[in-house]
Amino acid sequence: QVQLVESGGGSVQAGGSLTLSCTASGNFNNGAHCLGWFRQRPGKEREAVAIISSWAAMRKYATGMKARFTVSLDNTETISWLQMNSLNPEDTAMYYCVAKESCYNPRLDRGDYNFWGQGTQVTVSS
Repeated sequence: QVQLVESGGGSVQAGGSLTLSCTASGNFNNGAHCLGWFRQRPGKEREAVAIISSWAAMRKYATGMKARFTVSLDNTETISWLQMNSLNPEDTAMYYCVAKESCYNPRLDRGDYNFWGQGTQVTVSS
């Protein structure tokens, strides 16, 4: 089993930056795994933001995210960061860390991810 804990959320003014962190504990099975981020904005469906695989650090971004967001993985492959720049009020959301074992090619489908964190709130004011 894998447990995920997010941190780094908070309130920021438009134009500001935040870095979210996700720490994975427990044991991934052998092979590559993926860590990444989804978000749920008020009144909206949960949507993918970015995913990274421990296999050659392959990354996948949702449309429109790559310009301002960067997903990365530490060298232990158990901590993922989401660097968010030029934030605007439409980025206000609960941000969730996700994980998937046996993951070589990151995908943005919510159903792919069986491990989820509790979420961290990001609020961007204008």
